[in-house]
Amino acid sequence: MQQKQVRDYIRAIVDFPHEGIVFRDVTTLFADARGFRMAIDQLLHPYAGVHFDKVLGLEARGFILGGAVAHQLSAGFVPIRKKGKLPGAVISESYTLEYGEAVVEVHDDAIAPGERILLVDDLLATGGTAEAGIKLVERLGGEIIGCAFIVDLPDLGGRQKLEAMGMDVHALCAFEGL
Repeated sequence: MQQKQVRDYIRAIVDFPHEGIVFRDVTTLFADARGFRMAIDQLLHPYAGVHFDKVLGLEARGFILGGAVAHQLSAGFVPIRKKGKLPGAVISESYTLEYGEAVVEVHDDAIAPGERILLVDDLLATGGTAEAGIKLVERLGGEIIGCAFIVDLPDLGGRQKLEAMGMDVHALCAFEGL
């Protein structure tokens, strides 16, 4: 019997959040101890021996992954949150969604100039949220060394967007379509 791969733990939910979309649900991956460990190990693999000061997790599933990755790297964890969710002084970055605009924030003291950052999230689609997170890090003087995702949806162009910004992008699996 062939060993399960990360993509085998990810559930597809048809027509969510609306018709024509196949939602890639990673909560089934997170719920399986073996699958979750495999995903964290594989997210870290390309960065073996690389020093990171902080791991940046994008709301909300990026918090789950980012916390586990930061623990493995003995690095700090920094959340990128939706507007209005962080209690301290923040800087903000807006980005475009298919249906409008959104804003993400980070504490203005979360990253020191020169710190080396690994950005982590569950899914790379259009790349808008990741791009906003990268811009926030750069405004604080941090350096994004890599961007790691569980799922890439290549038809939506996010990888190309981040690579055009000079980012190193790593994804564990890809699914065609929306």
